[in-house]
Amino acid sequence: MDEIRRRLAVLEPTRFELIDDSALHAGHAGARSGGGHYRLTIDSAAFSGKNTLARHRLIYDALGEMMRREIHALAIQAKSPEEQ
Repeated sequence: MDEIRRRLAVLEPTRFELIDDSALHAGHAGARSGGGHYRLTIDSAAFSGKNTLARHRLIYDALGEMMRREIHALAIQAKSPEEQ
């Protein structure tokens, strides 16, 4: 989880909450392959004027290859300062 936080720091979040739900998915194919299940709440000025898809792309780009290995599922709630 520290690596996820480190990579998303590029978005300069004003709020960052990451919950590891991997234990709830024990036995799931993604869990067996080592990929974790996470819930992310993140607020950042980087999301201003961007729709949900563009916000998620920013997050996925920052996480890079982690989305193919360490992270199997990521539920995202991303807000701009105007939405807080």
